[in-house]
Amino acid sequence: MDLKPTRLRLRVTAAAETIVRGGHPWLFADSIREMNRAGAAGEFAVIFDRQDKFLAVGLFDPDSPIRVRILHAGKPATIDAAWWQARLEQALARRAGLFDAPTTGYRLIHGESDGWPGLVLDRYDTTLVLKLYTAVWLPRLAETLALFREKIGCERIVLRLSRNLQTLAEQQFQRRDGQVLFGDSPAGAVIFSENGVRFEADVLRGQKTGFFLDQRENRAEVETLARGKNVLNAFSFSGGFSVYAARGGAKSVTDLDISAHALESAKRNFALNRNFPAVAACEHQTVQADAFKWIENTAAKFDLIVLDPPSLARRAVEREGAIRAYERLNSLGIARLSRDGVLVAGSCSAHVPAVEFFDAVRRAAVRSGRKFTGLKTLQHPPDHPAGFKEAEYLKVIYLKFAA
Repeated sequence: MDLKPTRLRLRVTAAAETIVRGGHPWLFADSIREMNRAGAAGEFAVIFDRQDKFLAVGLFDPDSPIRVRILHAGKPATIDAAWWQARLEQALARRAGLFDAPTTGYRLIHGESDGWPGLVLDRYDTTLVLKLYTAVWLPRLAETLALFREKIGCERIVLRLSRNLQTLAEQQFQRRDGQVLFGDSPAGAVIFSENGVRFEADVLRGQKTGFFLDQRENRAEVETLARGKNVLNAFSFSGGFSVYAARGGAKSVTDLDISAHALESAKRNFALNRNFPAVAACEHQTVQADAFKWIENTAAKFDLIVLDPPSLARRAVEREGAIRAYERLNSLGIARLSRDGVLVAGSCSAHVPAVEFFDAVRRAAVRSGRKFTGLKTLQHPPDHPAGFKEAEYLKVIYLKFAA
């Protein structure tokens, strides 16, 4: 006879109880004091407090330092199909009215901040890309996929997996990174639009889910600053900032990236937008090089410089080194700015808080000896909400230099 296993029950440290009650969505392995049995990936784990009262329920991951991804805390709740449907509808309602017809690329589910821990769902026109960062979703993929298909219209759904999941996914669940879960495989890159600008997204093999949708607001801001300017887009990836700058009337745009593949994508994105007269008139150059070294050694001057590097601190212990690197990078950039030039400095390092990043950029500006004015700072766009501290990764500061 098959017996249903007893519910996985956990008791945690006093400090963890406080953190969970405060709404934090992660329970770490070293916070667990007691378990009634071993747990399997993706099963529900019920957390009790020291008085043996319900504290929270989440998805268990035996192989991750984040042992439980919390779904619900407070009073007990029944997590069934109706509960998941309501949670999806909440995420979709959060985006209602944010985007009009000229924007067909945006985030539908942003992980923990939307109540779907370790899961991201992006829309690129009629293609959905599902990115998983934890194994807890692998045994639940079929039911999750069915819900998405029922509630979100699309032609296809593509699965993307973080590197740490790929071997497990293939060996135990026959799932692989870039697998098309529903619909036909795209013939090439998927084309979507953002504020009327067209971009390609490599949804099968590209970084993240195929594009950096979180910089939409900053790309639009750069467009307003670019008229008549010579623009440098360092760490350019596929040229998102550059196309916007060109549409905004930039005289020239230089894409600088170490990846030849990324620069070829930037060229294609420019070609996709030649219907805009300003883009067609803009001189577009690409430079394949290490951005730090090239900026340090070039004699060229630019009126607008965008510095948006990949994360310089992937772990907490790298934080101080990253802050020094950001300060050095922005010092190099400021030295390449012409009179009345504008610096746009970004960071996607979650381990570097916004205040510390902004301070590092301002220190670089002060050390330059040039007069400058802070124009603005921006952080997460509304389709990428940051519901807890560790989710606060994106920050961008705008400085204008007088001399």
